Amino acid sequence: MATIAETVKPIPWWKEPTKEQWFAYVASWLGWTLDAFDFTIFLLIMVPISEEFHVPLTAVTAVFTLTLWMRLVGATASGWLCDRIGRKTPLMISIAWYSLCNFIAGFAPAFWFLFLFRALLGIGMGAEWPAGAALSMESWPMRSRGFMAGVLQGSWGIGFVLSSAAYGLLYDSIGWRGLLWLGVLPALAIVYVRFFVKEPPVWLENRRQQRVQHREVRAPFFKLFKRGLIGNTLNACWWMASAFVSNYSVIALFASYLQKDLQLSPGLVALPVMLQASYFLFPLWVGG
Repeated sequence: MATIAETVKPIPWWKEPTKEQWFAYVASWLGWTLDAFDFTIFLLIMVPISEEFHVPLTAVTAVFTLTLWMRLVGATASGWLCDRIGRKTPLMISIAWYSLCNFIAGFAPAFWFLFLFRALLGIGMGAEWPAGAALSMESWPMRSRGFMAGVLQGSWGIGFVLSSAAYGLLYDSIGWRGLLWLGVLPALAIVYVRFFVKEPPVWLENRRQQRVQHREVRAPFFKLFKRGLIGNTLNACWWMASAFVSNYSVIALFASYLQKDLQLSPGLVALPVMLQASYFLFPLWVGG
């Protein structure tokens, strides 16, 4: 027995996942990375938007603030939907939602129109993570699930880097509207999800048992605020809110400062923003 054990060599962790598991992970990775692209591109074009519509820069910052608030709506709705119809459909809806909202915002004839569709983008933006994370992590082998969860979360920084690169290379040619129109390209990922990704087996089995036992999930949103749960709910909300406040209070207006106060060109703005965006990759470096 000892001889047999010695001849068995463990396979590398990246060879353990099946083709279907890789498909599910890549779908989630694409959705999250492109989600970051569509959101962070706005942080680079607030000054030209302010100038074109003749509104204060503070009014434009209210747009991305409301976008972040609307993430709560999208995330809650997506989580509720994922427990009822699976992970694939909410993921596809979220990608289509934020892609189309960004595209439509590029045609804004007035500031209120831009405000509306960028705010609505927050719903799709918030909906992507619950669906994508559940899809990939429920499918992925337990052996490397923690590391790959870190890679997935850290990939937000890649989307930020891509938006910075697009701004630096393309802004002079296509302007801020063209950069928003580029935001429709993530919708192509829906085709990939539709034809190559399957629901996680663990969800399918859990759903089958719920139906057989007549124990389908019924968890109203406000149940989270009842006695026994309200402490955990408020604590989690506090930590996440604090993270968002400290994060975006530092990074959100950095590009605007470089443009408005230092009068730097798009290329010179893009480079430090890309370096700034690299800190989002920290979860990727440490592997969760």
